[in-house]
Amino acid sequence: MSAPPKTVLTATPEEEAAIIAAVREAEGLVVAGPAHVDGLLELLSDPRVSDPIYDLPRPFTRDSVARWVADSEALRQDGRCILAVTLDEAGEVAGYSRYSIWPERASGELAGARRADMQNTGGGRVGVARSIAFMFETLHLRLIGLTAALDNVRSARSIEAAGFRSMGEVESVRPDGTTRRSLYWELTRQEWERLHRL
Repeated sequence: MSAPPKTVLTATPEEEAAIIAAVREAEGLVVAGPAHVDGLLELLSDPRVSDPIYDLPRPFTRDSVARWVADSEALRQDGRCILAVTLDEAGEVAGYSRYSIWPERASGELAGARRADMQNTGGGRVGVARSIAFMFETLHLRLIGLTAALDNVRSARSIEAAGFRSMGEVESVRPDGTTRRSLYWELTRQEWERLHRL
């Protein structure tokens, strides 16, 4: 799991319990399971999809992706993660979203990608907006932090279009322990509500 946002919030016990319950329920999402492993492997094996994302289970093998799906599900049961997939009209995996959650801090992070043939169509911005709304409205978070590679212009545009505040750079740690400088943004629920009038 990646690092929590720079800004530190403290959730009340009731707030923390509500977040954990919402993460376990994952209302409205298709939670990744064993049936999605092959589709995720195909998606992530395309460098146009996976190259900019630092926290994926490299190298991409059926075993590494299956382990990632299983580990994400175990974290979901703890109220700390949701790995969701989006399916195309044929029922094939067309993208994924991974929500990392810190219930005790009412905070989260989002990572994800779409299949290469679906990129640069404007759908990414819509997807980011839906995911952010889900995190604030359904998971009851109060803060979201996001990162992107320094050269990931497409993600940066989507993040800024959603109203996130740039907060400089952070050192992101990959699963293998190596690091990557990343651009970093934050958005609070109050800021989102002002922008989107929930």
